[in-house]
Amino acid sequence: MLVPRRVKYRKMMRDKMKGVAHAGVEVSFGTFGLQAMEMGWISSRQIEAARRAITHHIARGGKVWIRIFPDKPITKKPPEVRMGSGKGDVHEYVAPVKVGRMLFEMGGVSPEIAKEALRLASHKLPVKTRFVEKE
Repeated sequence: MLVPRRVKYRKMMRDKMKGVAHAGVEVSFGTFGLQAMEMGWISSRQIEAARRAITHHIARGGKVWIRIFPDKPITKKPPEVRMGSGKGDVHEYVAPVKVGRMLFEMGGVSPEIAKEALRLASHKLPVKTRFVEKE
């Protein structure tokens, strides 16, 4: 799973989730891409599950690029703990995703294989996505 090696601050505030992405919105590395159509948090487990679905379908053919990285720590208090006494411990890392952000890219495979692989990956993600091709 993807986690940052080291961070400046262990815990982070939740932040606002609004607006559209300006960076990372075009297919840059591969020929096909999976683009987010709504905003949300994608955890490192979900990214790994989607990556595995893609690589399993293309069966050692082509190349896959992951265009997002989970660098935002999410805290959670243990079950049955009373309120107060500070913020909880880091539970997982997520990648905040805005509308239009490119999540995955693929190259070196046919359009049919790429479309099916990215469709399988989209089922593992909590946001609506669409399949895009490089112009």
